[in-house]
Amino acid sequence: MYQVPDQHGKLAVVTGANSGTGKEAAKRLAGAGAEVILAVRTPAKGHQAAAEIRAAHPDAQVQVHRLDLADLSSVRSFTAALSADGRPLDLLLNNAGVMNVPQRTETADGFELQLGSNFLGPFAVTTGLLPLLLDAPAPRVATMSSGTANRAKIDFEDLQSVRDYSPTRAYAQSKLADMLMMVHLAELAEQRGWNLVSAGAHPGYTRTNLMTSGPTLNGGRPGLLETIAYKIVPSQAPEQGAEPLLYAATSPDAVSGGYYGPRWAMVGPTKPVALPRPGRDRATAARLWAEAENLTGAAIPGPR
Repeated sequence: MYQVPDQHGKLAVVTGANSGTGKEAAKRLAGAGAEVILAVRTPAKGHQAAAEIRAAHPDAQVQVHRLDLADLSSVRSFTAALSADGRPLDLLLNNAGVMNVPQRTETADGFELQLGSNFLGPFAVTTGLLPLLLDAPAPRVATMSSGTANRAKIDFEDLQSVRDYSPTRAYAQSKLADMLMMVHLAELAEQRGWNLVSAGAHPGYTRTNLMTSGPTLNGGRPGLLETIAYKIVPSQAPEQGAEPLLYAATSPDAVSGGYYGPRWAMVGPTKPVALPRPGRDRATAARLWAEAENLTGAAIPGPR
C-alpha cells in the first residue's frame, strides 16, 4: 500500500470526497496530517464522510464545503469562499465525476452532463483556485482521468454531444478532456515558471458507486455488456483505486505532466504509465483549454 508522506501544515481540497476514491484520498491525506476540505454536492453525505474520517483518525482536520460541479454558480461560490479566506492551497485533487449517463442530460448551465461535471466544472474550480495554489510553496493539482480516455477523441464539432449522444463516448471524451487539462496546465506552469506540479492518474477498474450511479440516472440501468463486465473484469477496492491519485498528489517522485495508474492496467500497485496518444496532443490541449475558457468564463490569472 502506498504510504502518503507527512502532510502536516498543508491544506488540500478533494472533490467528490463523500464516497469512493475521493473519500479514501481525503482519509489518507487527513491521516497524514493535512487539513482537508471535502468538496461535495450533498453536504449531509460530506458530514457523514467527515465523521468516518475522524473515527479513523481522531486528530483529523476536515471540513465540508458544498460544490456542485454541474453548476457554475456553485463553483464560483466555492472558489470565492476559499479566496476570501485567503489561505494558500497546497493540494487540489480533481476526483469527482459521473459516468455513462444513459440519456443525454444537461447541467444547470446547459452543458452535456458528463462533459460539464467531469471537465468544465473541474476546469472552473482549478482556474478559480489557481491564485491560492500559486501562493503555496509547492502546490500540486492532481486530476483523475480514466483508461477510457486512451481511445477517445475531442469532437470540437459536437463537443456537447447534441447531434450524436453515446453514454460511453461522452464519458471517454470527458476523461480525455481531464487528461488534456492536466497536460496543458503542466505546460503553462513550465512556460511561466510556476512551482506547480500538474499530474494525472487513472484508477484502473475500481469498485465505486460511479459505475452504478451514472447508468441509473433518469430511470436508466446499466447495459448488458456493462453488467457482465462488472462481474468478470478484474477490479479493486477504493483503497487501491485511490492510490494513483494520491501518488500524483503527494509522491516526491511524481512529476509535472506525469501520469500514474495501476501496474496491470485494471488493478495493482501504482506506477508511472505512458500518456496515450490522444493525451499527448498539445495543440488539441491548448484548443480545448481556450474552448473551456469561452464556455465557463473562467480563466487563469495573468503572468506572475
